[in-house]
Amino acid sequence: MARIALAADHGGVEYKDRIVEMLREAGHDVVDFGPSNGDACDYPDYAHPAAEAVAHGEAERAIIVCGSGIGVSIVANKSEGVRAANCTSVEMARLAREHNAANVLTIGERLVDWPTAQQIVETFLSTDSSSDERHRRRVDKIHALTGR
Repeated sequence: MARIALAADHGGVEYKDRIVEMLREAGHDVVDFGPSNGDACDYPDYAHPAAEAVAHGEAERAIIVCGSGIGVSIVANKSEGVRAANCTSVEMARLAREHNAANVLTIGERLVDWPTAQQIVETFLSTDSSSDERHRRRVDKIHALTGR
């Protein structure tokens, strides 16, 4: 199983905790960057360390949750080598992995119902990146932008 970093802000802590439990039950090694409760907090304080864990090879992937998924996606994409995708559907999660080799998933707890979020996570973790030359070429171009 994979080592997966998890993080949230107060708007995503409920889903984060549920995802942590789901992944541990499935046998994944989970690193929970917090927060541990729903008190108001600033999402960069949690999203950045989770994304950096992926950037530095300390986790294979990360899942970060906030109210919309947008802010944490912006933060995660600041880390070199991270390709974060904010997904609101199972199809987006599949395409993010297959076409873009996304290594960070972001979800908006206020925008995605729990059964869909669960399916998005499962799809993100079970889908491999495409070996198709056109997709590899495009991901290589993304890496060339930042040196990774």
